[in-house]
Amino acid sequence: MPDLNDDIIAALKEQIFSMNGYKTFHGKDCGVLPKPFTDPLLSRSFPLGVIHEFVCAGSEDYAATTGFTAGVLASLMQGGRFAVWISTNSHLFPPAFTTYGVASERIIFIRLKKENDVLWAMEEALKCDGLAAVIGDVKELSFTASRRLQLAVEDSRVTGFVIRRNIRNLNTTACVTRWKITHLPTDSEDGLPGIGFPHWNVQLLKIRNGKPLNWQLKFVDGGIKVVPQSSQNIQEVHRKIG
Repeated sequence: MPDLNDDIIAALKEQIFSMNGYKTFHGKDCGVLPKPFTDPLLSRSFPLGVIHEFVCAGSEDYAATTGFTAGVLASLMQGGRFAVWISTNSHLFPPAFTTYGVASERIIFIRLKKENDVLWAMEEALKCDGLAAVIGDVKELSFTASRRLQLAVEDSRVTGFVIRRNIRNLNTTACVTRWKITHLPTDSEDGLPGIGFPHWNVQLLKIRNGKPLNWQLKFVDGGIKVVPQSSQNIQEVHRKIG
């Protein structure tokens, strides 16, 4: 009986989420998104057709966030789909996207001079329903600007990512989720010294109709995987002893 009730509750949650105009990623279509990462969000689903907000305290967080975003894009861009990445800087190295299984030639990189122009271009790009995703790189995001972005995706169902750099004040926005991604020490599969696979601490700070959550994930074998608890314990010991 408890399992049946859980299924009914999950189905009702999903119907409510759908009635609010959000698409979701299900089951085998989740691609690189591991099961424990998608299950707690909402009925075993990852919200699509919404605006996701990522907050970065500094350059290290920014690097971790762009890497994690590239890993998610690998799933969203399946089937030869395209994405648009808009910013005011040239910090990205497009060939590095192949590390995450993303062909950089399928990402349209746009560099603008003003952040207001980035938000305007992002809003216009989000209206193009043929895109898999649109990423905007800005420092500040007002509630009004975030609401305009969210309204744009409600018709097109394109997924938007707003990466906020060097953030100091977490103001209220209309984004459906808010994330914080930080680097963790890497490890290699064979235990040998050297640079290992990308490894992140992923915090879901907020999600509409959901609760905050936290994962340790890494990108290995072409996808995002959950780090086993045993490995997390070893890494914590290494961190404490330096």
